Amino acid sequence: MTRLIVGPFNRVEGDLEVTLDIADGAVRAAFVNAPLYRGFEQILPGKAPFDAMVFVPRICGICSVAQSSAAAQALADAMGLHPANNGRIAANLVLACENLADHLTHFYLFFMPDFARPSYQGHSWFSAAVERFKALSGSGAKTMLSARADFLRLMGLLAGKWPHTLALQPGGSSRPLQAVEKIHLLLLLREFRGWLEQHLFADTLENVAGLASRQALHSWIAASPQGDFRLFLRIAEDLRLEQLGRATDIFLSYGNFPQADGVGRFFPAGVWDGKPHALDESAIAEDTSCAWLSGGAALHPARGDTLPLSDKPGAYSWCKAPRLAGRVLETGALARQVVAGQPLLRALVAERGGNVYSRIVARMLEIATVLPEMERWLREVRPGDPFCIFGNLPDEAEGCGLVEAARGALGHWLQIRRGRIHNYQIIAPTTWNFSPRDAAGTPGALEQALVGAPVGENETMPLSVQHIVRSFDPCMVCTVH
Repeated sequence: MTRLIVGPFNRVEGDLEVTLDIADGAVRAAFVNAPLYRGFEQILPGKAPFDAMVFVPRICGICSVAQSSAAAQALADAMGLHPANNGRIAANLVLACENLADHLTHFYLFFMPDFARPSYQGHSWFSAAVERFKALSGSGAKTMLSARADFLRLMGLLAGKWPHTLALQPGGSSRPLQAVEKIHLLLLLREFRGWLEQHLFADTLENVAGLASRQALHSWIAASPQGDFRLFLRIAEDLRLEQLGRATDIFLSYGNFPQADGVGRFFPAGVWDGKPHALDESAIAEDTSCAWLSGGAALHPARGDTLPLSDKPGAYSWCKAPRLAGRVLETGALARQVVAGQPLLRALVAERGGNVYSRIVARMLEIATVLPEMERWLREVRPGDPFCIFGNLPDEAEGCGLVEAARGALGHWLQIRRGRIHNYQIIAPTTWNFSPRDAAGTPGALEQALVGAPVGENETMPLSVQHIVRSFDPCMVCTVH
């Protein structure tokens, strides 16, 4: 048995190290370390509750809207407030914009450049991968960044700025939309749709979103050699990426994009372990056994704390170990789509579980599914009607905000005492996916997914390990809360 420390990783958000125990050319055990402590839970207590809307988006510059949305929902829950319909739509649009932009960034800048490495020279697809995805010079990234920049103009019109908008509020949005701006936004979405249908998919979004079986997917790949998604699928088949990175096969989604009834969500909440289960938020608990944090028994985040203990024996990460009824879960686009019942992804998971291949397919199908919905939401906006309503914040209250960032389930838990924040706890998507072992010694989702990954004799940064890690798209700056 040999031990290899892999990291720091490039092309991930934040700091990450992974310790691997290797035997017979494969990973036998993995220990995932989030080595950066942030401490936002110590910043917020004592402040006015609405100050959370200023502080928590600054946890991350990539998923700041998701943080704003969770904070707004936690405050709305504490206030018993339901947002104005226009404000609900505006909040859905800006969160969807951030999530889709994140999916594109991950695909073109973080994940696909690995296949332009010299190690893959000799494969039939290598020259195409180099031309489209090679870091700094690939044509795919250049065109994507231009399209992404145009798409993010939606944030300027609906959120004022990105990142760290202050437009999202418990009662909706402080940025009303005028009729002429609505037309402008529809044109932006149409232009972005055109880029996706020309470059990423080489097909209509509706055709891609409608792929319902492995046979349909194979027929779609064979129909044309065009499009970056098809290039990924050919690479994945050649490298057998479905055999890499299988984790727990238990998937968590908080649900996303509230609908007009105030109850349902476009992506429903739930858990999938081969069959659907309702989400019991009260069953969430955070274990700190292997984290450099104080604590004893695992606690629900509404009752938890985040107190550093840097010399704690046996600890190896600043990340807590969240569990749902004691179980290790995976979250992300794959989890969202499986919980929502997307037939192709349920079929892929039934055959080979969650893996590198299915995680990327889920992100691509989510882009094709959500953008048409954004077009529909925008048509429902009624300029002139209220975008925000107001309510009273009690001096004593608790609230919970559950949303889906691009990377998965994000939760904020708020306690207000004597008109001030008493406690504020956050579980980010990568906290679920990159958690350390718990008190029972059960590894987190990534730690399980890395077991069995092949490691070459002279590899110090094994490609298989990099593919698995990046398939989750970690955001380590969000993780340590």
